[in-house]
Amino acid sequence: MEKLRIQGPTRLQGTVRASGAKNAALPILAACLLTDEPVSLRRLPAVQDIRTMVRLLAHLGLESSPIDDGLRICGSVLEAATIDDEAPYELVKTMRASALVLGPLLARRGHARVSLPGGCAIGVRPIDQHLAGLAALGADVRLQHGYVEATAKSLQGARFRFTMPTVGGTENVMMAACLAKGTTVLENCAREPEIVDLAVLLNAMGARVEGAGEATLVIEGVESLGGCEHKVIADRIETGTYLIAGAMTGGDVTVEGSHAADLAPLLEKLDENGATVEGRDDSIRVRCQGELRPRGIVTEPHPGFPTDLQAQYTALMTQANGLATVAETVFENRFQHVPELVRMGADIQIEGTHALVHGATPLSGATVMATDLRASACLVLAGLVAEGETIVDRIYHLDRGYETMESKLQSLGARVERIHSS
Repeated sequence: MEKLRIQGPTRLQGTVRASGAKNAALPILAACLLTDEPVSLRRLPAVQDIRTMVRLLAHLGLESSPIDDGLRICGSVLEAATIDDEAPYELVKTMRASALVLGPLLARRGHARVSLPGGCAIGVRPIDQHLAGLAALGADVRLQHGYVEATAKSLQGARFRFTMPTVGGTENVMMAACLAKGTTVLENCAREPEIVDLAVLLNAMGARVEGAGEATLVIEGVESLGGCEHKVIADRIETGTYLIAGAMTGGDVTVEGSHAADLAPLLEKLDENGATVEGRDDSIRVRCQGELRPRGIVTEPHPGFPTDLQAQYTALMTQANGLATVAETVFENRFQHVPELVRMGADIQIEGTHALVHGATPLSGATVMATDLRASACLVLAGLVAEGETIVDRIYHLDRGYETMESKLQSLGARVERIHSS
């Protein structure tokens, strides 16, 4: 079992480069199922979820080969008899994004059997909207023995409205609609930058997708899609994590390769917290000296404050002088990091969907356990400001979404190392 050992407190200073966005790369990899022509993807993050998705694509008949900073994905070299249309539980149990192969498989091959996915235990995340959208396009969708089984001789364009914005649902139905006959109009869509990046890829493959980043998407179906080259956008959640770490430690941190517009809600809060924020064309710098001011947040779908930065921001507020209220409206079980922060000395009370964070409180090093991906990052940040040694256990969660976090933190001056224990 691997862990991170952190010796605090530490002031972070320096520059790191953002990795590619995991949450953009996963649907982009799934979209490779829509063509037999080669797709070259660059700036793929070297994280566990990406490796899992590549293994799943291999099971479904696609081959991958390394290129500079990425992979070349191709399915045309394989015999039709070897191709499988099933995504088994053994491959998808650790990664919720595995459901994203459903739409492409259905559109390209007319059949898909996908295990209901797993992932972080941060709350109920049903895929009912994925299935309803595919059914609106004419698919026959059934749930049997823990699997989604879908068939369609030919998908037809349709108008469909999501009951609430769903990132995965928007991506899944959008990919399927690219090969449907006629026009598809999707309403109340999610608007995240990762969806925009997927649309850029699809259009480069020959799709006709308009409106990405807005609430309404219009997709004109085409007969087939081809190959392309694409560079994945920077990971805004990884970027935000390092910027919060810089502010939390009273440091001076620059993240290169990221765009400030994708992180506007966080950058506005950091400015209100008392940090100096500089957003340039291809980098973001945060400097913080003196006292942090408390400010509350409410997590919301994009362009609101991202739920994937809530845990890290909660850790930041333990070092702000006063009371801050953190409201979680996206996932009902996303305060699992709070008991671990309390063990380190934080003063936090949970009241339903709100966390009341009283600061500033000195934190002390302790052995803590990560419960999900973003909680892992939160505890690492807490360890950077805590007095003494912090051990973060179960960092396999962290490795799902952060590329060599300990190396990047070391480059900023942190005293952190990966250790192995039985």
